[in-house]
Amino acid sequence: MDNAGKTTILYRLKLGNVVKTIPTIGFNVETIQYKNIKLQAWDIGGQTSLRPHWRSYYNDTDAIIYVVDATDRKRIGIAKQELHTMLEEDELKNTILMILANKQDIIEEEKKPMSVNEINERLGLLTIKDHTWSIFSTSGKTGMGINEAFDWLITKFSS
Repeated sequence: MDNAGKTTILYRLKLGNVVKTIPTIGFNVETIQYKNIKLQAWDIGGQTSLRPHWRSYYNDTDAIIYVVDATDRKRIGIAKQELHTMLEEDELKNTILMILANKQDIIEEEKKPMSVNEINERLGLLTIKDHTWSIFSTSGKTGMGINEAFDWLITKFSS
């Protein structure tokens, strides 16, 4: 979804720091060296008008990194619907799924982030039986949880 922090996470991994971002129109593609693995990452815009075009990027996908704004309670149902629709696509049958519950660094009471357990429940992750998946608590701004998530992903590529 838009405003989840996908681009912030991408460039934190690529450059090692936070860069100022604008909403992604279309996509960004970057090659990232993470430990001993080279990843080609496609950061695809999440606005409503772009979602029908997501399927254009599914061929040869090994993993989906689904970034969720943990503070966005109003749209978590839409995030669930989009995720499950995507996972039904034939081109994504054997992909690894990594969910990043992002923006965990926000401390304002009115925007308090949902926990990983709450997001797990609200996204219906336990119903996903045909994909290897895991969910991680992250912050694109501080870097919290990102290395742990990508360490997990790398172990799944090598198993």
